[in-house]
Amino acid sequence: MRRIIISGGPGGGKSSLLEALREAGFPCIQEVSRELIRGQVAANSQCVPWKNLACFAKSCLDKMIADYHVASDRSLTFFDRGIPDIIAYLRFGGISVDDDFMVMAKKYRYDSNVVIAPPWADIYVNDSERWQTFSEAQALYSEIKNVYDELGYQMIELPLAPVEQRVAFTLTKLERIEYK
Repeated sequence: MRRIIISGGPGGGKSSLLEALREAGFPCIQEVSRELIRGQVAANSQCVPWKNLACFAKSCLDKMIADYHVASDRSLTFFDRGIPDIIAYLRFGGISVDDDFMVMAKKYRYDSNVVIAPPWADIYVNDSERWQTFSEAQALYSEIKNVYDELGYQMIELPLAPVEQRVAFTLTKLERIEYK
């Protein structure tokens, strides 16, 4: 089983790619943070990233570990972000990363190849769960790449192209990479 992370800064087209992969029949695990934000906002909780990033990160970690275990037995399962993304968000937010996050990032290893969506100004939009400016999204993208690199992952950068081309690019690249 290969657990493939699709990562990148906010607004790079990850969710569109995941949706297209899902429509093509691949099992996909949705982004944890959007689901958690909606629930926390509805509950009028303080455990949202713009009020208490540490609390929010812990909630994300717990959910990502649970999602890791429900990955399909099929050959590929795609994840909209992985545990290393939490570490990048914490660092970007200036919050020290508890050892627990690094331990879990090393324990719950995904496929060694991470598909990463670069910042793309033409498609970037703010919404109720994406509050960062485009320049913040670019800086966060850099931090995400740094964390994945630090943890020994190889990045496959997506082209700035329509989603259909991104799907073909992703599947072609993954077919050519020997399973590790």
